[in-house]
Amino acid sequence: MRTALSRGAAVAALATTSILAFSAPAFAQEASQAADQSAAADTGDTGAIIVTARRRSESLQSTPVAITAVNTAMLENKAAVNIGDLQGAAPGLLITQQNSGAQAANISIRGLTYADIEKSQTPTVGVVVDGVTIGTNTGQLQDAFDIAQIEVLRGPQGTLFGANTIGGVINITRSKPTMEPGMKAEVSYGRWNTLSAKIVANYGDGSTWGLKGFYFHNETDGFYRNVARNTSDGWSKGDTYGASLLFKPAGSNFDAQLTVENVVQSFNPVVSNLVNNTELFCGLEPDFQGYKQCGRNNTTDLYTTFGDAAESSYHAPDATLEMNLDVGGVKLTSITGWRHSREEQTQDFDGSTSDLYYVDRRQHYTQWSQELRAAGNLFKGFDYVVGGYFFASKYDLTQYTRFFGNALAGSTIDLDTGTYDANGQFVRGKTRSYAVFGDFNWAFADKFRLSFGGRWSHDNKKLANDFFVAGPVGSGDRSFSKFTPKIGLDYRPNSDTMLYASWSRGYRSGGFSPRAATADTASTPFFPETVDAYEVGAKLALFDRKLEINLAGYVSDYKNMQQNLTVPGGPTGNQTITGNVAGGAKIKGVEGDFNLRVTDNLRVTGSVAYMESNFRNFVTCGAYAGGPVATNACGTGLVPFDYSRNNLIYAPKFTNSLNVEHTLPTSFGKIVSTVGWRHISPYDQQLSAASLTATTNGAGEATLVTVNGNDPRVRTTTQDLVDASMTFNFTLGTTDAYFRVFGRNLLNEKTTTHAFTVAGLWSFGMALEPRTYGGTIGVKF
Repeated sequence: MRTALSRGAAVAALATTSILAFSAPAFAQEASQAADQSAAADTGDTGAIIVTARRRSESLQSTPVAITAVNTAMLENKAAVNIGDLQGAAPGLLITQQNSGAQAANISIRGLTYADIEKSQTPTVGVVVDGVTIGTNTGQLQDAFDIAQIEVLRGPQGTLFGANTIGGVINITRSKPTMEPGMKAEVSYGRWNTLSAKIVANYGDGSTWGLKGFYFHNETDGFYRNVARNTSDGWSKGDTYGASLLFKPAGSNFDAQLTVENVVQSFNPVVSNLVNNTELFCGLEPDFQGYKQCGRNNTTDLYTTFGDAAESSYHAPDATLEMNLDVGGVKLTSITGWRHSREEQTQDFDGSTSDLYYVDRRQHYTQWSQELRAAGNLFKGFDYVVGGYFFASKYDLTQYTRFFGNALAGSTIDLDTGTYDANGQFVRGKTRSYAVFGDFNWAFADKFRLSFGGRWSHDNKKLANDFFVAGPVGSGDRSFSKFTPKIGLDYRPNSDTMLYASWSRGYRSGGFSPRAATADTASTPFFPETVDAYEVGAKLALFDRKLEINLAGYVSDYKNMQQNLTVPGGPTGNQTITGNVAGGAKIKGVEGDFNLRVTDNLRVTGSVAYMESNFRNFVTCGAYAGGPVATNACGTGLVPFDYSRNNLIYAPKFTNSLNVEHTLPTSFGKIVSTVGWRHISPYDQQLSAASLTATTNGAGEATLVTVNGNDPRVRTTTQDLVDASMTFNFTLGTTDAYFRVFGRNLLNEKTTTHAFTVAGLWSFGMALEPRTYGGTIGVKF
């Protein structure tokens, strides 16, 4: 029994060092907000929406890429706390929370996703705030607060946003200082004893300088119920505060904006127990006061928990400086970004009344980025954006783990959060990247325009891995370079129609495995992966531009995919490393969205996306195209596993949304009513095993194991998410006041937002927020 438990603990230690990840954003290399804040809004009479994601001010309908400009009023009306409520607002977009890291999000666009809470790993979707890319998965679940516009770009965005944006980009622009005295403040209260308060105050001289201060507070008791401790579970408390100074010297073509802020959060990283009778932990988790702990479902049972108390604290200051200078028709832009974070987190990963797997993780992360860009017109009909980019980051992680109440540990250490195995892990990593890029539009003939460009990126990755008792494991130092081109053609037969076609290549850099446990695997890198994306689309304006329709069809060819793999080696007998697998995936789909102004007071918007995806020859230990052995870890005794029958994760076949907004003028002001519906078909959240089929040789030895799909516990149910609000707006002299009532998930859908199985030991999940409702009171002047 001790041997079985030892092996189980070994797999757990390595498969779960950062057990929660899978899906998300980051290390995109960006360019920045080129237009004034006023350009990022609805222009009124024409209904044209101006976007700046291509570093130019252009209307949404004239931009030859698949892009959705999200109506931030929608987020306000539903009292959204973070950008997770964007899920379903753009075709093919999923955003769910990952609570094993602070502000961590699982983000998927067009079925492309990968995330890991380790700071050395780079997801596939970039999240960019005021021109600065957030370099890790943690920190990307941004507050839905003080946002002027959100633009969701679908498909690879390597030319302007750099490596690690093979899925797309979420480009967030916050409001600029108005340079006039003014304030907006509101307080909301809702179910689960949820309280939020927001305030934005502006001051300035009206022309040359303006100062904006902001503060956002949010707290909740959580929607889980822990029956073992007889308390609410999943509580959180957070504060975001800062200031922004805008300076425009009189008589000059120069402006500068400096923004500083700090995020302070604490929360309970709760998990729900999903272990079943095929897993080792089932026999170690007895029934508790009439509740069974083994064999629970992944819907209604999620909301009853059993685990020990745990807490995460997160401090994340940041600063951004943007400067613009117009010199004779050429606009020069500089964006400097700095972000730092400190995290301390304990977590009970088994989620049961038994003390089986508990961790203490402490880490620090710092990033710097600098971009210099020039934009203008070379001649009539030919515009350009060219520039250079630099990015550097460093981090360290200390993790201690407790197995089975520490009964298996050879030595122990007492921390302020409990007693743990003394053989903890210490990881240090550094990244240094630079790039040059160019993006061009050439109207070479009447009604035709050629868009083309490229980016050359160079990344250097360093990682060192040690155990405190066992000693140094190994280290790695490797550079990767890649040129990522794009080309597109659009045709405009008239002012209301645009047709386009494009090809682009996305690239995600290689690196080293933070959970490697041998010198060979710690020093051997995993290699870059690429996506070739082919897209055709149409943008139409009908009925005097009262109806705008955007359509797109795409095929994405995913090559040299990076995946986490469990392989032999190390002091515990097994280790989890990141490697490239043979084959890849093919993803294809069609999508569209529309904006209909039925009347001046009634607007209807919607989106739809259909996607088919499949792995292609996904065999661990396969050959890396043009490189060394794929997994860099096929050791003695490891049988290749074929995952080709599994579904891609976070890749629902069908999603759609429909939103209606109505404004009713009244004697006291107006009443704005909104109703929204988001439909998301089932999707898987982890590469796992429902069952296995072995192929044997003449001696009866397995030569290949075929995985017959993902474990059904990591699959969501069909989600029909209905939200509604009614806002009463009053004019009181020079002050506008409003009162809002809102409801989210009114149909009370219950399913997982993230689920994970751990190597035959146990499984756990995290739950979708059930039906909630509340009210908001606010003023602005």
